[in-house]
Amino acid sequence: MAQPHSIAEIARALGAEAHGDLSIKVTGAAEPASASAQDLALAMDPKYAEGLARGQARAAMLWQGADWRALGLSAAITAPRPRFAMAALTAMLDPGQGYAPGLHPSAVIDPAAVLEEGVCVAPLAVIGPGARIGAGSVIGPHCFVGADAVIGPGALLREGVRIGARVRIGARFIAQPGAVVGGDGFSFVTPDVSAVEQVRETLGETGGATGQSWARIHSLGGVTIGDDVELGANTCIDRGTIRDTVVGDGCKFDNLVQIGHNVVIGRDCLICAQVGVAGSTRIGNHVVLGGQSGVSDNLFIGDGAVTGGGTKVLANVPAGRVMLGYPATRMDAQLETYKALRRLPRLLRDVAALKKAVSKPDASD
Repeated sequence: MAQPHSIAEIARALGAEAHGDLSIKVTGAAEPASASAQDLALAMDPKYAEGLARGQARAAMLWQGADWRALGLSAAITAPRPRFAMAALTAMLDPGQGYAPGLHPSAVIDPAAVLEEGVCVAPLAVIGPGARIGAGSVIGPHCFVGADAVIGPGALLREGVRIGARVRIGARFIAQPGAVVGGDGFSFVTPDVSAVEQVRETLGETGGATGQSWARIHSLGGVTIGDDVELGANTCIDRGTIRDTVVGDGCKFDNLVQIGHNVVIGRDCLICAQVGVAGSTRIGNHVVLGGQSGVSDNLFIGDGAVTGGGTKVLANVPAGRVMLGYPATRMDAQLETYKALRRLPRLLRDVAALKKAVSKPDASD
């Protein structure tokens, strides 16, 4: 359970304004209608304020300029950008996962591993030889950290996270359950030119290539991840073939993301759920890939580009471009195409009616 915090403490931590009885303490946050007297109600927009009357909250986070007294509250916190203030608020009120401090006796830690001060290792975790875990990190239950892997200070590995050998990760890394960093890349080759290679060259013809068995190309590279990176549940980042796959500082990945071998991602990118990025693609800084976007291999996506949900990128994307559709085109062009497609049945009916009228000349002629 989270520790209680007074309204004054919360406002100070958030850099926000506090109003009313600042001694009121809360232990959690809740939506207005379901908030208890121990909760801070989150009514950060006027449209949510009506729910305060149905809940029991004595204090709430509100929009700037809100008349908190008229809403029946004893205290309030206001901030210029309340949603941004939620980042610090939720960090204060997060009770954590309840992992016990120290090293659990069921954990398997190689004698050659280095655990810095304050590391927590939960039940049934495995840490390989030469691995280094930074100070204050938490290695959750059933996690695996491979040989010579390096994880910076303040990391949190939730249940069942796998970190492969020789992976290098910066500070304050967070991985949600089931994330995998450092699996081998999907790299296979045939003795002779394959049907797949022919199709890439001809855009449609296999060239009569015969079926062949696939030989495995081993992944000799690793994965390098910067500071303040977060991976969603069951997200996978493959190691490079020869050089490392690279993820820059501040990148955030949603659940079920696949990053292929040799991919290089810049800083502060947002990669949403079920995105797939194929091998050797380069992604710039501050790029946003919407849910279920797919990026083909060996492409470049420029700084600040955005793809809408379900976009399939088959060609390079310039910096700042907003893309949508399959194949990806500029969002405004894609929306115009979609509107035209919806008009198509009516247009076809009009054309059919016109053809019919032309084929039956007037009897009076």
